[in-house]
Amino acid sequence: MGRCAVILREIMSTRLVTVEYDDALAAVKEIFDAAKFHHLLVVERGRLHGVISDRDLLRALSPYVGTLSETARDAATLNKRAHQVMSRDPITLGPEAAVADAVRLLLSHDISCIPVIDAAGKPIGIVSWRDVLRALPC
Repeated sequence: MGRCAVILREIMSTRLVTVEYDDALAAVKEIFDAAKFHHLLVVERGRLHGVISDRDLLRALSPYVGTLSETARDAATLNKRAHQVMSRDPITLGPEAAVADAVRLLLSHDISCIPVIDAAGKPIGIVSWRDVLRALPC
């Protein structure tokens, strides 16, 4: 199969971690602290509504959370909800889209991942720059 014919289904990561629209950032932080990935998909009733990156979380939380200098106000930032910090209406592609299409979107929209959704809008995978680079021939 030629490089131009590679589709997202062949390279996407199917190890998805999702959070619910109203989950507290405390839960989001626990997931990021325990895992080695950089994006969580935000769903409501199984449908994709947004993406939270580890950078989005860092911007939303007080830098004093978990330190000796933490105040009640700092800790309260953990009570924000996923929908308050997520990137809304994420750019998505279907599993049969070409990798070249994903590369164009990643570059033109300055994003680091693209959720892959089925026809019903449910997430089935995610493609990041790392996935694209891994698909390149050596």
